[in-house]
Amino acid sequence: MKTESRKSIVLGDVEVTRVIEWQGPLGPTAGLVPDVGAQVWKENEDWLAPEHWEPAEDRAVLALQTWVLRSAGKTVLIDTGVGNGRERPGSPLFHRRQGDFLGELARAGVRPQDVDIVVNTHIHGDHVGWNTVAAGEGWVPAFPNAQYLVPAADDHHFGPANRYGGGVREDDRLIYEDSIAPVHRTGQVVLWDGAHRIDEHLTLEAAPGHTPGSSVVRLASGTDRAVFVGDLLHSPVQILEPACNSCFCMDAAQAAASRRRILERAADEAELLVPAHFGGAGAVEVRRRGADFTLGTWAAYEEVG
Repeated sequence: MKTESRKSIVLGDVEVTRVIEWQGPLGPTAGLVPDVGAQVWKENEDWLAPEHWEPAEDRAVLALQTWVLRSAGKTVLIDTGVGNGRERPGSPLFHRRQGDFLGELARAGVRPQDVDIVVNTHIHGDHVGWNTVAAGEGWVPAFPNAQYLVPAADDHHFGPANRYGGGVREDDRLIYEDSIAPVHRTGQVVLWDGAHRIDEHLTLEAAPGHTPGSSVVRLASGTDRAVFVGDLLHSPVQILEPACNSCFCMDAAQAAASRRRILERAADEAELLVPAHFGGAGAVEVRRRGADFTLGTWAAYEEVG
């Protein structure tokens, strides 16, 4: 398991720093992406192992990470990980977890009061956890001066209006109540639909399917391009097999359509693909291979902090 990693890359006028909360083998590949056959993993073992796959136990290797963007004079966080001390009975890896994520941010030069914008690509527990921190018996925003950008469709689905994800999982109610509702109460949440301009370099766009409000962040600065895709992909095998969803995707057809659309544009416009959970370098170029896709060059970082 790898933690305490902070790496940086510059794209145009935007500095991108990767802060890893946790990284390691998660679960069986057939559980994570059930429609990807075992042969796909075996045929690509030379580059999947060990950073994306643990062949001995057939477990996918994933990371929990936040992307810190310094753009147009502001500090932007894309997704905020799991958080500390959360009741997550349905997710043993996240349940009552304790880590030093805020310390990792500090060592990357980011104090909570310096964060201007928090982007939640969607409302799942490993993307919103550090939205808040414990205070007494409740929760308060971890970033007191930040605007929190939350997809309206997810806020509706996972919030009280839809009785916390339709009441399918108790964790959905807990996640909303400890990580989203406290930020609503302070008036720091901005709900958006369709598209939202963050600044001159960054734009939010809807990419539904994984959740109703799943979104991506597009970066365009100078000649550099990148797209932060959240959970549209959990493993690089989904670049090779884009029709294959993770077990967490709520609308399979819509998720697959969003994934193919994002991959097509990434390949055609030379966008660096930056998923939320890739191990290894965490970000990779995408190339067309006939009607399919293949991987290009992985991102190269400088160590920071």
